[in-house]
Amino acid sequence: MNGKLEKFRKEWLEEATIRQMQQKMGDNEISSEELVIMYLQRISEVDQTVNAILEINPQALQTARSLDEERRSGKVRSLLHGIPVLLKDNMDTSDKMHTSCGSLAMKDYFAEEDAFLVKKLREAGAVILGKTNMTEWANFMSDRMRNGWSSRGGQVNNPYGPFDVGGSSSGAAAAVSANMAAVSIGTETSGSIINPSAQNALVGIKPTVGAISRSGIIPLSFTQDTPGPMARTVEDATITFSLMIGHDSDDPVTKGSDCYAGIDWLSLLDPKALIGKRIGIARSIFEREISTERKAQFDTVLTQMEALGAEIIDSIDLGAMEDDLGYNVLLYEFKAALNAYLGKTPMTNPVRTLSDVIRFNKEHSEETLKYGQVMLEKVDRTSGTLKEPAYIEALIKNRHLAGEVALDKAFNEHRIDFLLFPQDHGCSFSAAAGYPAITVPASFTEKGEPFCITMCGRAFAEPELIGYAYAFEQQTLVRSKPNV
Repeated sequence: MNGKLEKFRKEWLEEATIRQMQQKMGDNEISSEELVIMYLQRISEVDQTVNAILEINPQALQTARSLDEERRSGKVRSLLHGIPVLLKDNMDTSDKMHTSCGSLAMKDYFAEEDAFLVKKLREAGAVILGKTNMTEWANFMSDRMRNGWSSRGGQVNNPYGPFDVGGSSSGAAAAVSANMAAVSIGTETSGSIINPSAQNALVGIKPTVGAISRSGIIPLSFTQDTPGPMARTVEDATITFSLMIGHDSDDPVTKGSDCYAGIDWLSLLDPKALIGKRIGIARSIFEREISTERKAQFDTVLTQMEALGAEIIDSIDLGAMEDDLGYNVLLYEFKAALNAYLGKTPMTNPVRTLSDVIRFNKEHSEETLKYGQVMLEKVDRTSGTLKEPAYIEALIKNRHLAGEVALDKAFNEHRIDFLLFPQDHGCSFSAAAGYPAITVPASFTEKGEPFCITMCGRAFAEPELIGYAYAFEQQTLVRSKPNV
C-alpha cells in the first residue's frame, strides 16, 4: 500500500463516517477505489480475529473505479456514492458472490438476480464490498447454537472482547463495529438487528415491516422479516435506510412505504428532538433479567433523557410478557417461506427444500451439526401449507398481544412517544407487531461490554425515532472503537 493510503488508513479510516468519506472523495483526496483498497487491507488484518467476513466481492474494485469515473464526470448519485457496504449472507446478489445463509448446504449457490434492496443500493452508488457471516439459518437451526456460528463461516467474535456477539446478523454488526466497512445491512425476524447492534455498540434500525423490500432475501417469516442498516452513527444508519426504501411489486407490503414520500431524512437529525417527548418505561419486561450494573446504566440514561427535555413515564404495564408470544408463527412460516425461496432457485441448485438441507447436514454431520438441527427438524414436521390451527391461532394471538395489547395500548393510554428498553429487551413486541425500533450506544460495562438502549415506536414512526436517537447520541457520544 502506498504511503498516502497507509497514512489515511492508520490515522483517518477507523470510525470515518459516510459524510467524511464523501468530503474526502469530493475534495479528490481519496477515491472510492482507494477506500475499497483500505478496507480490504483492514479486513486482511482484523478479520483473522473477528471472523465476520465470509467473502469479498471480486468486482468491488472495478465497481468503485467506475463510480470514480462517474464522479469525475460530475455525477454523484447519492451520499452512498462510492461507499463500501457489507451484506448479510442471506441477500441475493447477481455478481460473483454466493448466497448461503451461512449453510454449507448452500455454499455453491449463486443467485441470478440482486435482491430488491441490493438493486436500490447499487442505484444509489454503493459498492457492495462483500458478504458477512451470520448465525446459520437466521438462528433457527438449533436451540443450542451460539450466536454468530455457521457451518460455512465458523464463529463470529465480538471485537470488544469475550462477549456474546449477538445474532443472527452477527458478522454484519461485528464487521462495521471493527471498522471493516462504513455500513452493513442485516435482517431481523425477532431481534436479529437490534441484538447484535446492541452487543457491538452500533446504531441498528429495525424498520417497520414494509419499509424495505424482503424479496431476494432467504426468508424465515412472511410476517416478521425485515432488512435494516447497521452503522456506527445515527446519521450513517439514516442515510442508508432512506436509500433502501421503496415499493416493490414482488413484496406487496412495501406499498406502506409510500408514507415516507417527500421526507428530507437528514433534516430529522435534530439534537433537540427529545424536548417535550414522553418516554414509556416497562420495567416488568426487563427488571428481573438484567444485572445490577445494567440497571444503574439504564437509570443513568433516563437521567440523561430528562436533561434533554424528555418526560419519563415509568413502570408502564404492557399487559403481556415477551415469552407470551412464543415462536409458533416462525415455526410454521419458515418451511413455507424457505421452500418457496429454494423452489424458485435455478435447477442447478440441488437444494430445493428444507428437507434437502436437513439431509445434506446429516450426510456431512461432522462439518454441519456441531449444535445439531433440532429446530430445522421441528420445522420440517409442519405441513408447509400454513393451514394448521396452531399457526392461525399463534398469528392472531401474537398480532393482538404485541400490537393492540402491549404497544398500541401503551402509546394511546399513556400518550407516550416511544418505549425505551435496555439492550434488546422488548424487541419481541416490535417484531411480532411489525413495528420499528432503533438501538443506540449508551455506555460500556466495567469489563468493556457495550450497553445500548432500544427505542420502540408505532408503525412507520422511523422519522421520529431517528430524531430521538440522534438527540441522545449527540448529547452522549459514548461509542468508542474496539481494540482489535
